[in-house]
Amino acid sequence: MNSLEKRTALSLAAVYAVRMLGLFMILPVFPLYAKNMPDSSPFLIGLAIGIYGLTQALLQIPLGLLSDKIGRKPVIAGGLLIFAIGSVVAALSHDIEQIILGRAIQGMGAIAAATMALAADLTREHHRAKVMAIIGMTIGISFSVAMIIGPLISQWAGLSGIFWVTTALALLGIVFILFIVPPAPIQHRHCDAGIISGYLAPTFKNPTLIRMNIGVFILHLLMTANFTVIPFIFRDHLALAQAEHWKVYLPVFILSFILSIPLIILAEKYQKIKPLFITSIIILIVAQLLMGFMNELTLPLLFSFLLFFIGFNFLEAVQPSLVAKYSSVNTKGTAMGVFATAQFMGIFVGGLLGGIVLTYTGISGVMFFGAIIATIWLIVAFRLPQPKFYNNMIFKLNKQSLSDNNTLKELNKIIGIKESSIAPTEGVVYLKVDKAHFNAADLSPYITKN
Repeated sequence: MNSLEKRTALSLAAVYAVRMLGLFMILPVFPLYAKNMPDSSPFLIGLAIGIYGLTQALLQIPLGLLSDKIGRKPVIAGGLLIFAIGSVVAALSHDIEQIILGRAIQGMGAIAAATMALAADLTREHHRAKVMAIIGMTIGISFSVAMIIGPLISQWAGLSGIFWVTTALALLGIVFILFIVPPAPIQHRHCDAGIISGYLAPTFKNPTLIRMNIGVFILHLLMTANFTVIPFIFRDHLALAQAEHWKVYLPVFILSFILSIPLIILAEKYQKIKPLFITSIIILIVAQLLMGFMNELTLPLLFSFLLFFIGFNFLEAVQPSLVAKYSSVNTKGTAMGVFATAQFMGIFVGGLLGGIVLTYTGISGVMFFGAIIATIWLIVAFRLPQPKFYNNMIFKLNKQSLSDNNTLKELNKIIGIKESSIAPTEGVVYLKVDKAHFNAADLSPYITKN
């Protein structure tokens, strides 16, 4: 990558990170604080945890489409400003209803689609996937860091302190967008990195993509539902003070990350993605059952917590890859946008149902509920087709090829090309290729040399 692309990747990753840190930091501490608030209940605690997912899900696609019309930076900066306003509302709150309002406003700053589209605007076709990967990695890193520093900040400045830090992070993100992220010279709708309204209907109707959306919905439902009770388990059963919860989170996240890497390599390099996908869902089911039956026993609890995050990390990493494999070459960006919407809706429903189940069945009931939901996912996932391990590639076409109506027909005759789509406004061709048989030199009559 050139210096502009490196700057784009790092600065947009930083914008993504400060926002995700702000969203995740309350997860490990909020249930403990909220339990003592006026009119608090497990239902309202779960609603406060998950409500931002609802507003994120509702606005993710509309704001992505809006960024095509008014520009990426205005949408991203505006989204971060809304996020900051929600953080201030939550920081000044004196009851749980006001915190719910603040969290809902936080979620209205849905900037993921616009951020990815801006990244695509600023990078050359053959480096776009690298930039997307760097930005995507910040989500997992932010989650892990938030779980560790959230309890520490709360010990120093209380729950309101977390929201004030979140406000500062959002304002820092605005500074990054306005002054550090490079301006985009050209703005396009990108088939691989943006939501295109005309492709929404086919994406919603694709049965395989529906199964993937159900999967990411359930995965984040489980994670959020679990965090309505995990802080209580650590406090009551492990006898850990709130500020010491990081002593569990830190080693578990590091170890689960290390142990999930070989699974990811096996899945992609050795094309074992479906069997390992199914196995990881089974791991989640086992972890949920262990946490339900043995949450009062230290070693089994810690083992099941580790087990859960091994499965979670693997599934979080490979699901976007599967969506790319299952979607057609010209609907990948739209499919990813719908996928992200399902993810955020899962966060909302997980918080909501976690609170309801906790009210009627207690801590163990939440874990057993999670096992049931994960079992439903297992049944859905069994019907997923075996994915084809083709590579998504983008090439910039020369002027002659762009103006020739026969170019697409000729490209489809090239050995190794399995699917192709020309985007005239971008001046590129999107390909799915079998790298074992594809030779990029065969494209030389059609593509630009730079």
